[in-house]
Amino acid sequence: MLNIKQLIHAKKRGKKWAMLTAYDALTSSLLEKEGVDWILVGDSVGMVLLGYPSTVGVTMAEMLHHAKAVRRGATKAFVIADMPFEAVSQGAKYALACAKRFVSEAGCDAVKIEWRSDALEIAKIIIKNKIPVMGHVGLTPQSVKKNEGFRVRGKLARDAASVYKNAVSFEQVGAFCVLLECVPEPVTRAVTQTLKIPTIGIGAGRACDGQVLVFHDMTGLFTKFTPRFVKRYFNGAKELRGAAQKFVKEVRIGAFPEKKHSFMMDPLEEKGFLKKI
Repeated sequence: MLNIKQLIHAKKRGKKWAMLTAYDALTSSLLEKEGVDWILVGDSVGMVLLGYPSTVGVTMAEMLHHAKAVRRGATKAFVIADMPFEAVSQGAKYALACAKRFVSEAGCDAVKIEWRSDALEIAKIIIKNKIPVMGHVGLTPQSVKKNEGFRVRGKLARDAASVYKNAVSFEQVGAFCVLLECVPEPVTRAVTQTLKIPTIGIGAGRACDGQVLVFHDMTGLFTKFTPRFVKRYFNGAKELRGAAQKFVKEVRIGAFPEKKHSFMMDPLEEKGFLKKI
């Protein structure tokens, strides 16, 4: 069970949290074994795997499907589920019901809520029901308008003050952590120094208590666009394309499968089979 006091003490000791997204059992199993602190079942699954133009169209049914898979792969990790737009756009009571489903049906440990006008109301009722909440401020993809795009939030003083205030407000209602996305580093530093709870950054600079990336960005599997803040640790798309090209070529020239990839029969059984047909 999450202990906020322990998180605060860990932050004071200078702990840095590493967090990555996962949407399936194979990935979450790998991440758990490699010591990732927190696994996020992000609604980014909509753009990364499901072909949606944004995260807004992701449904609760889809999120639960992926969250269950993540938990099956990572039985011990701390798993956080994104509350999709559907879950938070129908009032606090409905949001609570959705949060409960993430815990009871998918086995998640916490939920993440993007900042919106009623975010604090939603966070309060969920926390009151003993479900940990991670707040999300700065760039909030569910609120991005078509003409705005995915841009940095908080470059102007008044906007920076809003990001700061929103982060503080999440802590005040009992959030265990705040995620800052696409925020200037000076704003991140001020928030991190003010909050007792940890801050996790994605495109928010070096001052956060931890960092998160989308797994498919980090491994070079998602190639439609690459945010400036992403560091690719592996060129996955290139490697997969190369493997697929080699497979197609070998199949067409008869180089695959080889004998070692085939199953044989006992000669007597083979002879008997041929007689029967």
